[in-house]
Amino acid sequence: MGKKEIPSTGIGRAPCDAAPTRRRSTVAYAIATYGTNVAVAVLGLANVLIISRALGPGGRGNLALLMSMAQLSSMVGGLGIQTANAYFGGLESRLRPTLAANSVVLALVFGCLSIGFVALLIHVFPAVGGHVDADTRWIALSSLPIVMLGTYLWVLSQSDYRFGFTNTVWLLPPVINVVVNGSLASAGILTVRSAISAWVTGQALYTAVLVWYVARRLSGFGRPRDGLGRRMIGFGLKTHAGQVGMIGNYRLDQWLVGAISGSRQLGLYSVAVAWAEVLFFLPNAIATVQRPDLVRAERAEAAREAVTAFRAAALITLVSGVVMIAAAPFLCATIFGEAFRGSIRDLRILTLGALGIVAIKQLGNALTSQGRPMLETAGIVIAFLVTAVVDILLIPPYADFGASFASIIAYLVGGLAMALIFAHAFGRRLSELIPSASDVCWLWKRLRAHRHG
Repeated sequence: MGKKEIPSTGIGRAPCDAAPTRRRSTVAYAIATYGTNVAVAVLGLANVLIISRALGPGGRGNLALLMSMAQLSSMVGGLGIQTANAYFGGLESRLRPTLAANSVVLALVFGCLSIGFVALLIHVFPAVGGHVDADTRWIALSSLPIVMLGTYLWVLSQSDYRFGFTNTVWLLPPVINVVVNGSLASAGILTVRSAISAWVTGQALYTAVLVWYVARRLSGFGRPRDGLGRRMIGFGLKTHAGQVGMIGNYRLDQWLVGAISGSRQLGLYSVAVAWAEVLFFLPNAIATVQRPDLVRAERAEAAREAVTAFRAAALITLVSGVVMIAAAPFLCATIFGEAFRGSIRDLRILTLGALGIVAIKQLGNALTSQGRPMLETAGIVIAFLVTAVVDILLIPPYADFGASFASIIAYLVGGLAMALIFAHAFGRRLSELIPSASDVCWLWKRLRAHRHG
């Protein structure tokens, strides 16, 4: 691979020296990562079921509000440093020890600043804190530096294809949640505070394992360097609005439903969201495992790989969406109980926007991996702006139904915008992104090759 200059960062792109000595195929990585997504989803849904059965829609809504608050705040305050770790760590292995050390410093600084900002926001606008007591909110907010560092190191490990480890450690928080909350619910002493405490504990152990792995098995921790730190922040800021927009698309609506419509409506909506997000696991998995390859690939090769993977994921998502729409009554009312029957409509509506998420995740990932983070950010920001506007218009009068309808509008508009940006940036025709029968054959052959490989 020859050298090429990356205009968006102003940094010379050196020949990659980061390839590991042993690698599985991208299909194998994608299957393993998707399987982990499914396992995490099953555990997450089991936890949602435990909370919902024990605490009802109101309790489930309060917990969803706290988790949305922590996740959205950590993403907003994290300044996109994880994307810098993916990019620089994938290009030059010698930078990884300093990337790891800088990640610790930046997570601590940005995490503490984020805690202060959210606390001030709630002090000025008390409704933002929902109907949860202050002590319980502080437990959730205390997790921000921990969550940020875990995200930074998780992506840094993936820059060297360590998907086996990152998939394994990913299971740790949901396992802890299910075990702890299940035990407390069986004893009849489960509360919102104990549930959020279990979540924070899971995040802390997850991050601690990542710290150990980076120190002992990956690159180790070097000395923090201001120069690289500035480059990390500079690259991260180019993706930050997009990262915030992405988590905002997933979580802002829940925060608003909880603050405006109440805990019960949020409890119903959060169950529908939990099921709908199953459809997002495939594009997430493909984007994750493709990232190191796309960082190292030439422009034409990266575009070709991204288009092929998008079409395959779109086909699978279409089929899965039809199944989910048909199964919505069983998934919501039968599994979670009649109190959650109102989630059926929300789930069916949310399912319609899944193709937009496939485009946003996979095509946007290709743009950033090729050193064009501002283009991915542009597509995500479009979706986020649409989300914010339609949420404000539809949630006050229509509660969870309005949030569901707002989400599909934002997902589809954002997906179309990302597809147009991708096609223009890589010189591809938009029609190349439309799945065809040949993609089914391609996918079948790749799966058979992996099975017999």
